[in-house]
Amino acid sequence: MTLEEIHGQQPLPAGHDWMQGSGTALHELLVSAQRRGCLTAGVYESAKLMNVDPDNVAFCVLAADQEDEGDIALQIHFTLIQAFCCENDIDIVRVNDVAKLAAIVGPSEDSGEPRDLHCILITNPNEEGWKDPALEKLNLFCEESRNVNDWVPTITLPE
Repeated sequence: MTLEEIHGQQPLPAGHDWMQGSGTALHELLVSAQRRGCLTAGVYESAKLMNVDPDNVAFCVLAADQEDEGDIALQIHFTLIQAFCCENDIDIVRVNDVAKLAAIVGPSEDSGEPRDLHCILITNPNEEGWKDPALEKLNLFCEESRNVNDWVPTITLPE
């Protein structure tokens, strides 16, 4: 008996391109969330928000460059955030290019200073019935990733 049979899942056919468009969808979601004021950036800011209002968090992005991989404190934060997201049914992805993320999100609106982009949360806006098609695409991408045991998939942002 295979894992797919146990869980009632069909294996993905060879060459299945279910990852296509996830980077573009993430870009669109980040731009839309920032425009609506539904974006929280920073490991500590995100942790505070998840502690106070976890039901309002719709999506989580963890970002680290190659040099961040050796930062033990950051990796511990990532592990705790991932556990929290899994426990609260919050979809989560990783991005391996903080510079591209910074180009999309930009500096802090308050001070104009670069901000910590290692963790970004997308929250639900106050508007009733708001459905972002990019968020729906990313939720589907995360669900399909979990079906092949990739619990925190990595997304490549477009140029």
